[in-house]
This record gives sequence, structure tokens and C-alpha cells, in this order.
Amino acid sequence: MTQPSSVIVRLREMILRGELVPGERMPEAELATRLGVSRTPVRQALPALAQEGLLVPAGKRGYSVRAFTAQHSLDALRIRSVLEGFAARIVAERGASAALLAALKACLYEGDAIFANRVLADDDELRYAEMNARFHQLIMEASQVPLLESLTERCNLVPFTAPKSIAFSSSSKEKMFDFLFYAHGQHHNIVEAIEAGQGDRAEFLFREHAYTQEKSQTLDPAMGPLMALRADAA
Repeated sequence: MTQPSSVIVRLREMILRGELVPGERMPEAELATRLGVSRTPVRQALPALAQEGLLVPAGKRGYSVRAFTAQHSLDALRIRSVLEGFAARIVAERGASAALLAALKACLYEGDAIFANRVLADDDELRYAEMNARFHQLIMEASQVPLLESLTERCNLVPFTAPKSIAFSSSSKEKMFDFLFYAHGQHHNIVEAIEAGQGDRAEFLFREHAYTQEKSQTLDPAMGPLMALRADAA
């Protein structure tokens, strides 16, 4: 994992775990010291996290943690699952092209390679996130319904909603592996349903898939509901 990418993942999970609280400023020097890195990767990570909706501009050039509630993220994630499920139904019932199936299966092979050693390496979380985002985008674009894409993009602006925003409330690599491995198994089932023209099944599987993402963010029972520390955010 490149250093900027590693910093993005670490800061994302610090926000999820409540180590960085809503409204807190994100000073580059302090974060660099805290993470044991130079200021450059932190400087590169902050705009990327702002694009994900986790940070907002503060002052002339700085950022602070965006205030949001657990319910905001849950609502957006569940709405996104409905939109993506409908897109998958459309693609399955219309009939997926050979090019689309090849691209989806390339995602499957990439994910299979991540899990081949039965453990997660340092860069695997980011590799999975990038593959996951590509998988979701392929199906949404194949639906050829611009309104679905537009509404999904709006949902993805809510923190911890976008397919690429993989984050865990626990630092346990074993738990991360179990959840990602299960989620990738769902990818296989979704592609199978689309290839078979099973619209109902493809839609159901996509909605269930979003629930897996929701659960991945509540791995630590002591934390309670998703981002419980955000429940009282303004």
C-alpha cells in the first residue's frame, strides 16, 4: 500500500472509531506525528477524505471532521442498496453483455486473489475497496439509467456509504478477513444471478450485500450501533 493510501485508510477508520470527533480540526503536522509519517501523505489524504464526505473545509486551507449521525449513514446505505438492487435487476432482465460479464468476472478474480492466502496483507483492504467500487460502478453503468446513477452518487457523499469507503470498527485482521471474504462471496452470487437473467435474485442479493457493509462497520460489540459515537452529532 502506498503511504498516501495507507494514511487515507487509517484516518478513515479513526473517524469511524471516534478517535477523531465531529468538528475536530485536522492539522497536518499533528496528524503526521500521530501517524508516524511525514506531512506530505497527510496533505494528500485530506482532500481525498473530503471527497468521500468525511471532512469539510475549515478556514482557508484546512479541514475538519464532518458532523453526521449514525442514522444518516444507515439511511444512505440502505437507499443505495435499493438503487443498486434495481440496477442489477434491470441488467439481469435485459441481459448482460459479454463485455460486462468479462469485466465483472475480472473483479471476481481480483478479489479471489486477495483472499487466496487466507489472511489480509497490509494493502489488501485498499485493494478490495478499489475492486468493490469498480464492481458496483460496472453494474450501475450497465443499467443505463442516469437517474439511478445520479441518486446513487448523492448517497455516496454521505460518510461510510460509498463502496470504496471500506472501514472497520475493529482492528482485528481476522474479523476483517471474514467479512470481506463473505462479501466477496456475495459478488460471485450476484454475477451468477445476472448471468442467469435472474432479476429478482440479483436485486435481493444486492440489498443483502449492503447489509454486509453495514455489519462490517460494527465489528466491535462494545461500540454498539454503527458509529455510535456519532449519534449525537449535529
